Amino acid sequence: MIHSNMAPLAMVVTPHHLASESALTVLREGGNAIEAMVAAAATIAVVYPHMNGLGGDGFWLIIPPHDDPISIHGTGAAGSLADRNFYKDERHIPYYGPKAALTVAGTVSSWHEALTLSYEINNTPPLSISRLLRDAIRYAAHGMPVTASQEAATAMKIHQLQYQPGFASTFLPNGYIPKTGSCFVQPMLANTLYLLTKHGLDSFYRGKLANSIANEMKVLGMPIILEDLQSQRASRCKPLHLLHSKGDIWNMNLPTQGLVSLAILGITDRLNMQDANEAETIHRIVEATKKAFLLRDVYITDPHHIDINIQSLLNKSELDVLASEINDTNAEPWKAISRPGGDTVWMGIIDNSNLAVSFIQSLYHEFGSGIVLPNIGITWQNRGATFTLQEGDLLALEPRKQPFHTLNAAGARLKDGRTMIYGAMGGDGQPQTQAAIFTRHIIQSLPLQQTISAPRWLLGRHWGQSSDSLKVEDRITLKTIQHLCNCGHKIELLKNFSEIVGHAGAIIRHKNGMLEGAFDVRSNGSAVGF
Repeated sequence: MIHSNMAPLAMVVTPHHLASESALTVLREGGNAIEAMVAAAATIAVVYPHMNGLGGDGFWLIIPPHDDPISIHGTGAAGSLADRNFYKDERHIPYYGPKAALTVAGTVSSWHEALTLSYEINNTPPLSISRLLRDAIRYAAHGMPVTASQEAATAMKIHQLQYQPGFASTFLPNGYIPKTGSCFVQPMLANTLYLLTKHGLDSFYRGKLANSIANEMKVLGMPIILEDLQSQRASRCKPLHLLHSKGDIWNMNLPTQGLVSLAILGITDRLNMQDANEAETIHRIVEATKKAFLLRDVYITDPHHIDINIQSLLNKSELDVLASEINDTNAEPWKAISRPGGDTVWMGIIDNSNLAVSFIQSLYHEFGSGIVLPNIGITWQNRGATFTLQEGDLLALEPRKQPFHTLNAAGARLKDGRTMIYGAMGGDGQPQTQAAIFTRHIIQSLPLQQTISAPRWLLGRHWGQSSDSLKVEDRITLKTIQHLCNCGHKIELLKNFSEIVGHAGAIIRHKNGMLEGAFDVRSNGSAVGF
């Protein structure tokens, strides 16, 4: 059995060990958790290029040692040319190609804003951008080993993406899918990262690099213009908050599904999860998920396009009603609007000042839109595919409107004095996995690494797959599967340690100051500290 790693001064958890080491080295050199996370974010954009990148979005939940948590939203809006007329020949927004690459990439702006906050918190000069991006540039320029995950994702997507601009020249070297363990280089991306160290992160949106990005987008027929890049700035937001019986839990506000993650935990907090067996735990969380998804489908959109205070949906009275509707022996029929999942990375860091960072970064689907800006080397996201072309719909496309986001990063301060950060990849699966982590470890006292490694499930779709079944890893006991079937769940078995249920992770700061980290064996990750 794999056990959690523990350390006294700092802890890092990421789904790729090279990103973990990039962050750890920054921490050893005196950097803080925010600076270390920027280093990890840059490195993982290079070494897990199918899951995330500079052409995607990023969200931060930052828990200072003695202050209220702060969230940073690095979400890009739809381009100025992205209106229904632009898609007049389409029935829906495509998932791949130039028309799928319709939102500004926001993650680099989130790095910039996080480093600004870092200076405000510590009042000390930050480490240089060249230092933070050093490892990423090295891996992009000179190569890194291809993971089995990248090889599998390329094989799965090759027929949809091989003819998209820039894809084959970047991800199919010599015309072939790169094999696990082979050396993979990204020279154009290395040069772009170098330009960011020379001119600053803001140059991605304002400056010579931004001009080059805008010119390439124009040539490719993407609906984003230079003024859209220039308008992009990450925002600081008050995170959503759940008052739980075990403590305070925070997650991301609109336009993300942080509401879903907190609602599930709020509902199950009223269902005696402490004494629940495996079957009861899964059934109750799944039924709570259905209730939370209905909230999502009614309320979650660009915050400028909704009047209700989303925080009010987490009031005690609202959650009491939803919990009372859960039937412990019968599964509610399920055929809801589902947001197809995508590949994502969650990473967590707590440093020696007890500054905690929960971070998530994504291209949406594997390789995003499939578009790689030819002379820039950046793969562009397809997050805008969550928009609809139906006038009046909650997610109706409008220029400069923010898209619906599955991304959400979680954290908690517990009544017993512990601090926890946790999260996962996986679209619809993110809030479900977060609920599994919190319930198993905090409420049912399962060891942290066992909590992450234990078999999981997914209600709903993944990677565009249309099934609305309850997918469970086949390590779940036959007795549990029979119980779930008897309750009315339509069960679909997944292989052991399936990536379909995502890559998860968590860090706990114990009351005595010791740090404990757990990573997901489904990933290439690690939990490292010192």
